[in-house]
Amino acid sequence: MNSTGRDLVRRLRVLLLLSVVSTLVLFAAYRGVHDDTVPLASSSAPGILAVDTARNAVQRAHAAVDGSGPAPDATGDFHTQISVAHQSIAVAASENVAGPADRHTLKTITGLITVYSAWVEQAGREEDASLRAAFLHYAERGRDDIVERLDELRDRRLAVAREQASFPWPLWLGWGTVAVLGLALCGALVEAQWFARRRFRTAVQPWLLAATVLWAGWVVLLGWFTVRARRAMGDSLAELRGARSADEIPEAGANVERYMADAGFWASLSGWVLVGGVVLMVLTVSGLGPRISEYRFRGPR
Repeated sequence: MNSTGRDLVRRLRVLLLLSVVSTLVLFAAYRGVHDDTVPLASSSAPGILAVDTARNAVQRAHAAVDGSGPAPDATGDFHTQISVAHQSIAVAASENVAGPADRHTLKTITGLITVYSAWVEQAGREEDASLRAAFLHYAERGRDDIVERLDELRDRRLAVAREQASFPWPLWLGWGTVAVLGLALCGALVEAQWFARRRFRTAVQPWLLAATVLWAGWVVLLGWFTVRARRAMGDSLAELRGARSADEIPEAGANVERYMADAGFWASLSGWVLVGGVVLMVLTVSGLGPRISEYRFRGPR
C-alpha cells in the first residue's frame, strides 16, 4: 500500500475513533439531562401537588368545625374535605418520589388523620361545651401535627424535584466535551474530504459530506432539545416551589403538564444517539473504504 493508501487508512481510523468517543459522550450527556425529565413530569410534580391538596383539605376541614361545635352542614363539609385528604394521600403514595421515607411518613399521616377525625366527630356528639372545646383542642393539635408532617414531606419531595431539575458540573463538563468533540469530528471529516478532493480530483465526497451534515445537525438538534428541557424543568420547579391554595393547585398542575408535554419524546431520543453514531460510522466507511480498497494491492510509487 502506497503513501496515499496509508494516509486514507490513518484518516479512517481517526474518524472512526472520534465517532465512537463522540457518540458515547453525547449519549451520556444527553441521558444525564433527559433521564430526569419524565420522573419530574410524571412522578415528582404530581406527588408534590397531591401533598399540597391534602394539606389544604385538612386546613379546610378544620375551618369547617372550628368553633363551639360543628353544625350539620359544617360536619358534611368536614367529611368531604377529609375524604379529599385521604384521596390525595393515596395519590401521593402512588408517586413514590423519595422512597421508603415517603411511604413511612404517608402511613403515619393517614393514621393521624383517622385519629384527628375521631376527635372532631367526638366533639360533634358532645353536648357539654367544655368537653366539646377540649375535644376540638386535641383535634387542633392533631391537625397541626398533620400539617407539619405534610410540610416535611413536601420539602423532601421538592428537594428531589430540585435535584432532577439541576444542571451540575458533570453535565456542564459533558456538554462542553460534546461541543469540543463535535467540532473536532466535523473538522476531521472536512479535512478528509479536502484530502480526497486533492488526491482524486473529485468535487465532493457525498458520503463524507452526508456524515458531516448528519453529525453537525444531530448535535445541534439534541442540544436544542436539551435547552428546551432545561427551560421546561426550571419553569416546572418554579411552579412547584410556592405554597398554593386549593383553587390554584389545578392551574399549577396544568402549567407543569404544559411545560413538560414533550418530556417523553425528548427522553426517547437517547437511544437514537447510538443509532446515529452507527450511521455516522457507516457513512464514513462508505466514503473512504472504496478509496482504500483501490490502494490495497498497489505497491509504493
